[in-house]
Amino acid sequence: MDEERLTRRQAAIVGAYTGISAGPFEDIQLLGDELMERSTWTHEYGASAFVDELKERAKPLFLGIAAEK
Repeated sequence: MDEERLTRRQAAIVGAYTGISAGPFEDIQLLGDELMERSTWTHEYGASAFVDELKERAKPLFLGIAAEK
């Protein structure tokens, strides 16, 4: 069986939205920088308020990579 894989960007989107890492953390942080429109610090990813805001900003991207019906 030939399984499909997520791209690194898709994996970062999954990580930012779900909190479950599907790829390198550095990719999630780069996406976080983009979505938050500033440089983010590693320790921020442990703060619930930051994680909630990141999830909200990542939601459209996450829904955009949903599987086709």
